[in-house]
Amino acid sequence: MKSEIEKVLTMVQEGKIDTDKGSELIQVLQEKEHSTTVKPLSYTSHNSSNYIDKTLKIRVVSENDNVNVNLPIKLVKVVLAAGHNIALKIPQSEQYVKDIDINLILEAIENELDGQIVDVKSANGDTVSITIE
Repeated sequence: MKSEIEKVLTMVQEGKIDTDKGSELIQVLQEKEHSTTVKPLSYTSHNSSNYIDKTLKIRVVSENDNVNVNLPIKLVKVVLAAGHNIALKIPQSEQYVKDIDINLILEAIENELDGQIVDVKSANGDTVSITIE
């Protein structure tokens, strides 16, 4: 299922589908997996402990400013939505975060995806990149 979700994220990134449709497709894929696979409550993935040690890297490059943020995945789930809401209320940062679909990022984290999740380039040359490494 990971590869199918990666394909959906790639289609969103390439602009072939919008984030709402991408989120909907990922949800359908997850529901399909849950309906065909029953996992005991004590189930833990061997990769989960390694994945939780990874880092979410956010890079913003603009004409005037560059921002580099590295967050351990352990903290991301707790602060991501709150931080996005705060950034939307700050005029200087709103233009950079208004088009980022936080739910899509959280779904990528839930599915233990690696690599680039978001790559946004504005008309004036500003870029926002979010990667899990």
